[in-house]
Amino acid sequence: MAPSKWLTFRNTHSPGKVYNFANSGAKTYTYEEYFARVWLPLVHGKKVTVLLGPNYRTEQFESKTAGENPIRSMGGFNLRSYGLDLNSFVKLDSTLWLVATSHFNKSGNMAEMSLKDVLLNYTVSAALLRKRSIDKEFGAGLMVNQSYKTTILPVLIFNYNFSARSGLEMMLPKRVAWRQNLSKNDILYLRGESVTRTYYTNPLGSQVPSVYRRVDVDLGLSYNRRIGSWAGVEISAGYRKNLTTKLIEGALPVKPSGLAMTLDLYVQPPSFKGKR
Repeated sequence: MAPSKWLTFRNTHSPGKVYNFANSGAKTYTYEEYFARVWLPLVHGKKVTVLLGPNYRTEQFESKTAGENPIRSMGGFNLRSYGLDLNSFVKLDSTLWLVATSHFNKSGNMAEMSLKDVLLNYTVSAALLRKRSIDKEFGAGLMVNQSYKTTILPVLIFNYNFSARSGLEMMLPKRVAWRQNLSKNDILYLRGESVTRTYYTNPLGSQVPSVYRRVDVDLGLSYNRRIGSWAGVEISAGYRKNLTTKLIEGALPVKPSGLAMTLDLYVQPPSFKGKR
């Protein structure tokens, strides 16, 4: 019941993050991020669909405190990620699908490292999805992530329409949302969504790079508005709860959680209209 996002441009602001540094004291930052992705259909048949999604992200720590910035190399949008998504959907019978997803990226502080020196991160998953009725589907599978360390997690999918206008959308551990279709062009979500960022850094120019990594959960509201039959906008706002943070050596998080605001602009070509 949601429009497809074929081409997406996203801007995110998350202000008020405070870290304490051994030689500089407490410093306040705003995370700012730009993201772009396009989905390209490689295969689109009755039983098999394969989508390729090249994407790019750039992020910075914008200092809000006077004086020397201990991590100035992470300003100026030097944190960059070059990624590639590959999603496959295989129809096994009239009610059963195999859903396989993969994401590969090279993410690093480009003020300190070249792209060829950045290690490859990846996430791959596979799940079986069963459609019980027109309003109910569920699935389960497994996900493997390699970024800084290896993580293996179960995948749980559950989608249920309580009415023609409302429903629950769940894809754990990534996202859970209550959806309310206000009209054919307006959708409101109450959602929780994981946000993980891993960048390789090398402030000392050593043989082995270090890692900046954080795991957050965004809790809040999203409003999606379709503009005509080919474009749309989605505005999200809420609270970003930090679960773990690994910054540069000697930096301690004082206030890693706070507000987060995101603006998505997307294009929905006619050939993808109404499809998910």
